[in-house]
Amino acid sequence: MSQYDPLVPAPTPTPVNIRLLQRVGSRPKFLDYLVTLWDYRHFVYYDSRARVMSGNSQDRLGGAWLLLTPLLNGAVYYLIFGILLGTGRGIENFISYLIIGLFLFQYSTRSISTSARSMISNRNVLQAFRFPRATLPIAVNVREALSSVPTLIVMLLLIILIPPVEVISVKWLFLILVVGLQSLFHLGISLIMARVVGFVPDVAHLLGFGLRAWLYFSAVFFSVDRFADNPWIMAMMNANPMFIVLDIARDCLIYDTWPSMVRWLTLCTWALASLSVGIVFFWRAEERYGRG
Repeated sequence: MSQYDPLVPAPTPTPVNIRLLQRVGSRPKFLDYLVTLWDYRHFVYYDSRARVMSGNSQDRLGGAWLLLTPLLNGAVYYLIFGILLGTGRGIENFISYLIIGLFLFQYSTRSISTSARSMISNRNVLQAFRFPRATLPIAVNVREALSSVPTLIVMLLLIILIPPVEVISVKWLFLILVVGLQSLFHLGISLIMARVVGFVPDVAHLLGFGLRAWLYFSAVFFSVDRFADNPWIMAMMNANPMFIVLDIARDCLIYDTWPSMVRWLTLCTWALASLSVGIVFFWRAEERYGRG
């Protein structure tokens, strides 16, 4: 028997504006993308915290390597540059000067180098699930930020315990602001490198050399005053965001002086510019990650 009843009116078709339809996997609008990223904030945090807790679980010393690595690096650099080459001559409290440089610089290098490979190491996840791809490098940076907390505490303890002993002052609180701006800066760099390495994996090998060169140009184990007679080098050093981070941190923690407002403004500019360029640059390739 036919189910058609001539007495029942046919349903009225609903017009659909196909211009409002969006292709599956297409890049969303930028503001919508930021809103979606914000919606994933709890997932990013809890995933990062879980990975920190389980990190280095296969090693006998586990998370102790987060502290041992900068300490061992510091011992090597102190032996080579402080004793053999004498680069620490004329630097007040060179050991603390070196400790601050290595601990803070390693925080940025770990964040950038690990984030750069985040799109490659999670290719299967990118192909299987739909989510804002920027959560991957952001999660790496959150994970490194959480891992850096005990490391920075040890750094402060070493500054207090290793003679000459530094006096704790209210200026030490500015370390929180410095590290926060540093984190925003290298998050932007991480987003840029995640896209570049995601499509050109060979760049990851060059990144290591670039970070090592950056280490030498950031006055980690020498004083910039030795270049006071060279205005070009001084200009490059004063524009280097990592040198500014280290210089502000040393002023606050070792020398008990207020960093200049120019330093703060320059670092804020670097942090905001890096993050803005990084998120836009990464978003523009959103629909291409994980393909091929």
